Amino acid sequence: MRNATTENNTNRWMMVFVLSFIIYHLSFSHAVAQKDVTRSTMLGAGGTRVLDTYLSAEHFSGTGLTFLSTVERQKPGRRWTTLMEHEVNLATVKDRARSLQELEGAYNFYWGKLYSWPLLDNKLTLQAGGLLNASLGFIYNTGNSNNPAQARAHLNAMPTGVATYRFALWDKPFTVRYELALPLCGIMFSPNYGQSYYEIFNRGNYDHNVVPTTFVAAPEWRQLLTLDVRLWRSTSLRIGYLGNMQQAKVNSLRQHVYTHRLLIGLTKQFSITPRAL
Repeated sequence: MRNATTENNTNRWMMVFVLSFIIYHLSFSHAVAQKDVTRSTMLGAGGTRVLDTYLSAEHFSGTGLTFLSTVERQKPGRRWTTLMEHEVNLATVKDRARSLQELEGAYNFYWGKLYSWPLLDNKLTLQAGGLLNASLGFIYNTGNSNNPAQARAHLNAMPTGVATYRFALWDKPFTVRYELALPLCGIMFSPNYGQSYYEIFNRGNYDHNVVPTTFVAAPEWRQLLTLDVRLWRSTSLRIGYLGNMQQAKVNSLRQHVYTHRLLIGLTKQFSITPRAL
């Protein structure tokens, strides 16, 4: 029978993800009131490095794939921009001896607001604000018979900055964009050292499994660099680099997941007319 502490923490996690779900749908439904929209869809591949001492003390490395969808919305004449990103990662990694294998996957949802400063006759735009990041994922060690998998879940508040520069080359418009996000504070799920998932979920033995985090306990460095090349009036080819270095040291356990991706996709700009009431 679960104790009161376990039930309270279970309810807390349910509230967190319900709120994240509500925020996502509110932001999506609010899109009809926006005017200028930039939507980008990209696929990428590149290296992944994984360490999770709950599963193994070994470092694993390999290749992964990423799907990234980005939507920016801004009303004409307004300084505030709404930014929403969906990121899905999947990777297969092996240890240094190439004898053990792990599977890693994660879904990250980013939503936030950025304030804009147009400069240099609108050629340069600087933005600053914050994102809320909700993440769910897993790491699965194919060689472990006891505790073969590790769940990943966290919610972070991330200060964010973006710089966008527009220029012409060979009579074609180009756009360079750089986005940097760093963690400030949040909460994450983690088993304690030596604790099994059977103890957590079957026996209800809570042991500091919902952990408050800061940029010290769970540092992260996420950066996105892209170049847009106009193909026709409202559509551009986008190529880029996505780097996300996530680390955590909680409950005497260490985890890091480093991803590097080369991306390619399309960007479309359009306007939405508000619905009549």
